[in-house]
Amino acid sequence: MPLTMNREVFITCAVTGSGGTQDRSPHVPRSPAQIAESAIEAARAGAAVVHCHVRDPETGKPSRDPKLYREVTDRIRESEVDVVLNLTAGMGGDMVFGPTEQPLPLRVEGTDMAGAAERVRHVAECLPEICTLDCGTMNFAEADYVMTNTPGMLRAMGAMMTELGVRPEIEAFDTGHLWFAKELVKEGVLKGPALVQLCMGVPWGAPDDLNTFMAMVNNVPQDWHWSAFSLGRNQMPYVAASVLAGGNVRVGLEDNLFLDKGVLATNAQLVDRAAGIVERLGARVIGPAAVREKLGLLKRAPKG
Repeated sequence: MPLTMNREVFITCAVTGSGGTQDRSPHVPRSPAQIAESAIEAARAGAAVVHCHVRDPETGKPSRDPKLYREVTDRIRESEVDVVLNLTAGMGGDMVFGPTEQPLPLRVEGTDMAGAAERVRHVAECLPEICTLDCGTMNFAEADYVMTNTPGMLRAMGAMMTELGVRPEIEAFDTGHLWFAKELVKEGVLKGPALVQLCMGVPWGAPDDLNTFMAMVNNVPQDWHWSAFSLGRNQMPYVAASVLAGGNVRVGLEDNLFLDKGVLATNAQLVDRAAGIVERLGARVIGPAAVREKLGLLKRAPKG
């Protein structure tokens, strides 16, 4: 297969995520002010897109409180730094089952199931340029936790995002997720060419070996836009792999806490390291204005 390298690359920084990393690094932001400041610093370092979750400011645990999203959104938009805003819509589809001989009722701790409108409510209120759509159901390595996204739920959420004028970023954790994403475009639920994030190495989705990665890449339609990432120590190798395979890149503390072995990173440091890799490969890191033009995004003004 010939090498089709991407020469104009945008970097997404996944700022905080919803995993249990809040006590493993002092650099993982918790409060809306900390999340916004970390996103702004990442943008200054070269990220064209910031992907944001919110957390309870006191405990650091994941939240989907629209007020927290509004504060993060307003702080970023009111800053002097331009960046494309990408909010998660992944919360609200979490099921944790009971013991194997008595899986029901679901465990209260960790289970968070909400309807489509509720899962998209903060997106409707904040109107980011991009929001994520986890395009399938999947087992995770965390006990008997299942990320739940049924076909009906995805059709409903996707239609709401399209109606709002917010660009869905399809999160694909395996090839079947890409299969269904193509069906959503075929049905007109999502507009093509679609935007995809290939999520590699997330247990128990697609492993991050290069054969599986290329199988994922080869299942993305030629005219779609895509990025990819992997976790932990494979985050930076996947910066290179994504560019060489024709895609864009994602880094950030959602996926990896370390800059080097034993050295905790900030989001800005991870973005700076990724930008250096992209440029040394002979590609150019593009900014938010170029990303908006490429993806057909609508920039929203700060709240008046």
